[in-house]
Amino acid sequence: MAQLTLYTNPMSRGRIARWAIEELATPYKTVLLDYGSSMKAPDYLAINPMGKVPAITHGDIAVTECAAICAYLGDAFPQAGLAPPVDGALRGPYYRWLFFGAGPVEAAVTNRSLGFDTEGQESQMGYGAFDHVMNALEGALRDREYLVGDSFTMADVYLGSQISWGLGFGTMEERPGFRAYVERITARPAAKRAAEIDDAAMPQTA
Repeated sequence: MAQLTLYTNPMSRGRIARWAIEELATPYKTVLLDYGSSMKAPDYLAINPMGKVPAITHGDIAVTECAAICAYLGDAFPQAGLAPPVDGALRGPYYRWLFFGAGPVEAAVTNRSLGFDTEGQESQMGYGAFDHVMNALEGALRDREYLVGDSFTMADVYLGSQISWGLGFGTMEERPGFRAYVERITARPAAKRAAEIDDAAMPQTA
């Protein structure tokens, strides 16, 4: 079996990748990297030239970017049942929400937190406006337990993490369904294990 390795830092989006891997119930190795030092070292830059985490290697395959990591793991470990069948009707919605998180959500929340106002410039922005993104998310979760079909998938790991952080840091509004959805998915055993591992790896201060 090919070695699965996670390159991460507990104070990063690597927590998303950790959760995704914990959902697989498969052995893996963790390499903890520091900002500005080991993340910029030549051996890691050979894996991710951006010098950022997370990244994974699976044998000779390297994958970066959280949405790509989630999508890759869902397909590489089909026995975990975390990605709809390639030829199934749910594959389209699965891709839709994974990349909605990587595109509109990521951009809209970041721009909003930095004080960038898109009013009057919606046609130039891929996501239009922050409210459009929040409305779409609210609609996706209305009367649903999960984003895709009736089962938890890697789309919930990725986009659910973003909603969880958005609520926690105040970068997303409290909308109907958001809080209950986050509480539901983060109660999963794998989510709890992942959080415990990363919390234990946090820098200790006196």
